[in-house]
Amino acid sequence: MDAEALGTRVAQAAQPAQPAPAPAAQPDRAPGPAGPCARWPAEQGETIRQIVDRAGDKWTVLIIGTLENGPLRYTELQRAVQGISQRMLTHTLRQLQRDGLVTRTSHPEVPPRVEYALTELGATLLVAVTALIDWAGTHHDEISDNRARFDEATTATATTTATAAQA
Repeated sequence: MDAEALGTRVAQAAQPAQPAPAPAAQPDRAPGPAGPCARWPAEQGETIRQIVDRAGDKWTVLIIGTLENGPLRYTELQRAVQGISQRMLTHTLRQLQRDGLVTRTSHPEVPPRVEYALTELGATLLVAVTALIDWAGTHHDEISDNRARFDEATTATATTTATAAQA
């Protein structure tokens, strides 16, 4: 997929999805499940949860974000996604291929060259992934401060409880 097609696909992905219409309420039945999956047919619930689990996985987010600018070789991906093990990169790439978010292209060369790229479907996820990564970067300091305060308060409470128990 060329850069122009990817840009068009990303712009289209920014448009809100149109969920299936909610079934009409039946007065003699208890209200159905609430929450973000409630607007989709119940029989799709498990698959939707699996998709959300895949799309929200930290390695998926980082790999999709890394492939934003075009295809990369396996070793380039491994260098770009710091902290990912070879096993986890291989596993995540296979899952992304299975879901149709990433393609794997093997070039018949010596030495062999394999590249990974976003599919059109994967490019639609790029908008959400980029927003999540940007949100994390924007709120990094605030969240770090909150964690430090929480940890400090938790440690202080544990120390006070231990001191009281010894007395």
